[in-house]
Amino acid sequence: MPTRFPGSSDPLDATDRRLLQALDSEPRIPVLLLAQKLALARGTVQAHLERLARGGLLRAHSVRIEPVSLGLPLRAFVTAEVDQETFDQTIAALSGIREVIECSAVAGVDDIICQVVARDADDLYEVGQAILRCPGIRRTSTSIVLRQLMPYRMAQLLGP
Repeated sequence: MPTRFPGSSDPLDATDRRLLQALDSEPRIPVLLLAQKLALARGTVQAHLERLARGGLLRAHSVRIEPVSLGLPLRAFVTAEVDQETFDQTIAALSGIREVIECSAVAGVDDIICQVVARDADDLYEVGQAILRCPGIRRTSTSIVLRQLMPYRMAQLLGP
């Protein structure tokens, strides 16, 4: 099933997907270089980027995709205790779960924290089960995000 913009019946086309994949690995690439890299006209790239931004697919001032625009409105944090002998295998297995959008090593009771997305509670349960099946995962704990109270921010770090 093609991904659709919120409030629209227009699916992402192949050019949109190519652009988003290229931007994911090089988010600050200039439009002209992006066009050259993908063998597209500069105007085509610019038009697609503007349409993606207007459609709410890209975060403000970012090329990151909002999961809700891909039909994944539920977000959660999953912490896990990992067998250190299989740590690399665990991370490799987690990277194969598409709903795991971020994973960090942490200090404390748990070893890792993963940010995950899902369609709904049933889907989140399945994501959690997939994480539990990863080699080396001993136990997990899931916290569902009810509301984002403060967006990712950096400007306050730049002041005096």
